[in-house]
Amino acid sequence: MTPTLKVFVARLVGLVVLGPDGESIGRVRDVVVSMHLPGRRPRALGLAVELAATRRRIFVPMGRVTNIDADAVTLTTGRINMRKLQVRPNEALAIGQILESRVQTDDPDHPEVHGMDLEIVDLEIERARALDFVISRVALRTMRKGLRRRGETVVVPWNNVRGLTALNLNRPGHGVELALTQFEGMRPADVASALRELPDQRREQLAAALDNERLADVLQEMSTVEQTAMLASLKPSRAADVLEAMDPDDVADLLGELPRAEAEALLSRMDPEESEPVRRLLLHSPDTAGGVMTPEPIIVSAGATVAEALARIANPDIPSATATMVLVVRPPTSTPTGKFLGAVHTQALLREPPANLVVGVLDDDIPRLTPDASLEDMTRFFATYNLVLGPVVDENGHLLGAVAVDDLLDAVLPRDWREQEPEMQLGNDAVDRSPRR
Repeated sequence: MTPTLKVFVARLVGLVVLGPDGESIGRVRDVVVSMHLPGRRPRALGLAVELAATRRRIFVPMGRVTNIDADAVTLTTGRINMRKLQVRPNEALAIGQILESRVQTDDPDHPEVHGMDLEIVDLEIERARALDFVISRVALRTMRKGLRRRGETVVVPWNNVRGLTALNLNRPGHGVELALTQFEGMRPADVASALRELPDQRREQLAAALDNERLADVLQEMSTVEQTAMLASLKPSRAADVLEAMDPDDVADLLGELPRAEAEALLSRMDPEESEPVRRLLLHSPDTAGGVMTPEPIIVSAGATVAEALARIANPDIPSATATMVLVVRPPTSTPTGKFLGAVHTQALLREPPANLVVGVLDDDIPRLTPDASLEDMTRFFATYNLVLGPVVDENGHLLGAVAVDDLLDAVLPRDWREQEPEMQLGNDAVDRSPRR
């Protein structure tokens, strides 16, 4: 099949990317464009490809593209840089930054739109010579004053577009609506990965546009360094609201990295009911069960029914590991609780009549952790007892919280584990891990 010489970017997005052996590598999510040559058409440098296995986005040079058809983009054998995608100065993402830009045109074939504000809705890339693609044409849509309503669409040569520069791509509000639409349905970890590849200013704009709950979910999927940088870009009052929407153990990890005065200032802005569990966690070393645990496991009193316990488990906001068991205590049921009585496993609850009391299937001999248990102690605990959740109980028998196995993994893995790159081999050649040129 003859390789495609021209293609609109919107058609590329979502296409499967195939290696030289026909194996699926991932999907196209964007096109990286060079913007630093005044008076010349911008070059399409490469594709932002989301790997199927890890959802990491990498840069694939256009020179590695051998064919584009209706269903897939095919790559040639060769070295592919496996570092995560990073947009450099004077580069831009076609979908993430250029679309929705306001421009004008002096195209002689369309005098009816001269002097009008137009919106970029698509870009056509064309192979100019071997291994080199440029933006050849731009699809523009007329804007009606005061209304974001669709008008007529015209397609003009790039050279007849005026007003698009690298400087105005990051102006406040630019393209935010389109980017947020792309984030819909994406998992928080995938949104976090997408934000990492953007310039700082652009990332901060999108963070400002996300609602508190969504931003909190995304922050929890970032490294502590990324979290602190993102938090610093928010107004203190907004930062406190976002922290309130996060899990207390994640907030404690984040605030533990800040200077004490900054951490206290944020805690003081939070609702006392939200900040109190965080303050208790901060009393413990971050490498102990007291520092790793969540203070909000599923807790019920001995008088609770099976139906009540299952209703708590059914809450979609409860993490899967936390939902594997219900912890039973004497009042009060907020941590630190009254005397810890034991736990009821979810599987046991599912086998019981709804009206029965949870104490009827109580495991009162369930292993428990102390708040000063080390990371090694916790690792041995989970390996020995084959559990995914461990209750943390103090010397007086009061329940303080619970450690989930995923929280332990976050604590024992290297701090930069989210940034470590997977291995991938295309054809018979080695993977290029050198910096992108």
